[in-house]
Amino acid sequence: MAKNKEEKKEKVAQYDASSITVLEGLEPVRKRPGMYIGTTGPDGLHHLITEIFDNSRDEAMGGFCTDIEVALLPNNRVRVVDNGRGIPVDTHKSTKVSALETIMTTLHAGGKFGGEGYKVSGGLHGVGASVVNALSIYLEVVVHRDGGVFMQEYKQGKRKALVKKIGKSDLHGTLVTFEPDKEIFKEGVEFNFDRVVTHMRQQAYLVKGLRISVIDARALPEVDTADVFYLRELGLEVPSHTFYFEGGLLSLVKHYNEHFKSIHKSIFYVEKKVEGVESVEIALQYVDDISSRVMPFANNIHTPDGGTHVTGFKTALTRTLNSYARKNEYIKESEENFTGEDVLEGLTAVISVKLREIQFEGQTKAKLGSVEAQSAVATVFGEFFTAFLEENPDDARAMVSKVILALKARKAAKAAKDSVLRKGALEGMTLPGKLADCETKSAEEAEVFIVEGDSAGGSAKQGRDRRTQAILPLRGKVLNVERARLDKILAFAEIKALVIALGTGISDSFDVSRLRYHKVIIATDADVDGAHIRTLLLTLFFRYFRQLIDGGFIYIAQPPLYKVKRGKEFYYFYSDEEKNTFLKKEGIEVKDAEEEAEEGQETEEVEAPASPKATQGKPKSTKVSIQRYKGLGEMNPDELWETTMDPEHRVLKQVTVEDAQDADKVFDILMGEDVPARKSFIQSNATKATLDI
Repeated sequence: MAKNKEEKKEKVAQYDASSITVLEGLEPVRKRPGMYIGTTGPDGLHHLITEIFDNSRDEAMGGFCTDIEVALLPNNRVRVVDNGRGIPVDTHKSTKVSALETIMTTLHAGGKFGGEGYKVSGGLHGVGASVVNALSIYLEVVVHRDGGVFMQEYKQGKRKALVKKIGKSDLHGTLVTFEPDKEIFKEGVEFNFDRVVTHMRQQAYLVKGLRISVIDARALPEVDTADVFYLRELGLEVPSHTFYFEGGLLSLVKHYNEHFKSIHKSIFYVEKKVEGVESVEIALQYVDDISSRVMPFANNIHTPDGGTHVTGFKTALTRTLNSYARKNEYIKESEENFTGEDVLEGLTAVISVKLREIQFEGQTKAKLGSVEAQSAVATVFGEFFTAFLEENPDDARAMVSKVILALKARKAAKAAKDSVLRKGALEGMTLPGKLADCETKSAEEAEVFIVEGDSAGGSAKQGRDRRTQAILPLRGKVLNVERARLDKILAFAEIKALVIALGTGISDSFDVSRLRYHKVIIATDADVDGAHIRTLLLTLFFRYFRQLIDGGFIYIAQPPLYKVKRGKEFYYFYSDEEKNTFLKKEGIEVKDAEEEAEEGQETEEVEAPASPKATQGKPKSTKVSIQRYKGLGEMNPDELWETTMDPEHRVLKQVTVEDAQDADKVFDILMGEDVPARKSFIQSNATKATLDI
């Protein structure tokens, strides 16, 4: 006992001031990067561009900048240039080094915390440039101002030398070039050009009169940018886009609705300054669709998780439409009011607020927390939307009719949903008869394979691991839910079976914690029909089970395309390239696709070189059998297990959505009713498709 007391005393004694680690400068950022950029995966990597760009965009919002260029360079570098005022380079009184170095190496340092440097800014945490600097293996800042050109370089947040003047200039602006540190971004440092373009297009809509250029110069030899302000001045023949919109949010709403049929002529728009808020700007339009698209921004930063400005908007929208409908007797006294769900159906709206003192919930700024935004948005929008409805009676009638239709559909869908859930409860939550369930009750280790047809279902049921793997065969193609309401969806037997099997419920009764399988695996055939069924299922999951995608529960199985058998040995290949590489390596003649198509054989035999094990110098020819799988039903249970279902050897692709707005638009185009748009999309992306002919 005495010994234990001594040990305890010794441990307590060791915990003193010397045990406390103090991280100085930008060390905290490198130690815990996720606290500052959310993640060190692709999202965090692209967030670096956003942080540097936001500084330039804030110059534009202040009226000091009209032109920004973002360029992807060789060696994973990014260059952001603006024609703003240029970061000050004179000595800062407190830090005793240049203002440039102070901004680039000190957390919470910038021109946005007070004074008149910026009336409106998104970068009020003051960590943007310094965090990018800390997480970059190389960063260079060039400043044009006061008749000179000034430059400073950094590595992992530390300066290489003091700021130096490198020339004269009549220009003004800031050029930042940085290269992310592979030590931090272990998943890779390669930027997605389309993702950058999408973000910059959005920003151009939000700042009227700002020109934003995006250039992909990665394929070129290393470009010497020392004497070049804008790279486009070099006339490079590389992918590039330039965005400039005078219409602001009006143009953005038109852009989002270009593939939909609007139900009213005029797009509602208001922009107004109120006490405590620099600007409330809102544009909206209803279209013939059942989904809603509400894009909120705070100081031009997209806030996907909403916040106080969205709460104010939804409250005022519901109240205003209810008041108008009651006043004009579209709703009788005995009838219930519209709900928030009703008024959002088919709505495309962009909400943008600009505040001097802004508060986000979290460093990544996904949700606005500023209390004053809620009342400002509710007041401005309520007043001007009421006037819009009174002044545009035809548009108002179309809007209210749309909402009444949504209310009726909601009631019908609730009745259908309750019927499904009630039926499940009456049957003791009986699972669908076609479902071959697994034995484990642990959702974490359970997985369900959604397979195409009874033949594939039969093979999968025989080949599976019964303890952890469930099989749900689907007959035929499921309903395209893109424009179907919930009552129609739940009347479709295959979808109803899937909803009950998953256990989460659907719509407002959805609860991800009740999910019965933590791997939901789509296993369709490797042909056109299989791809179509897979697309229909992904549409269903995206529209009604989005949390399953966000939670990483949805997967796509990768069954092999070929089985190559040589004597007693056999190999599986998942692409033509894999198969052909193997055959060439073995010295086996590979027929081209046209010859194979002419023969029309699913299994073919070709002559192979003699086996090296042939005895007494008498080589014997070995037949190589190549089998092309068209569907999972063609595999016997053992083959299906070892290639597609065995966790030790299978290949699964996890379904993710990097940009929900882009994904939403693609689903609208591919699965909606705009045939010309779908045709154009397919023609534009045909070269990216893998065809099965």
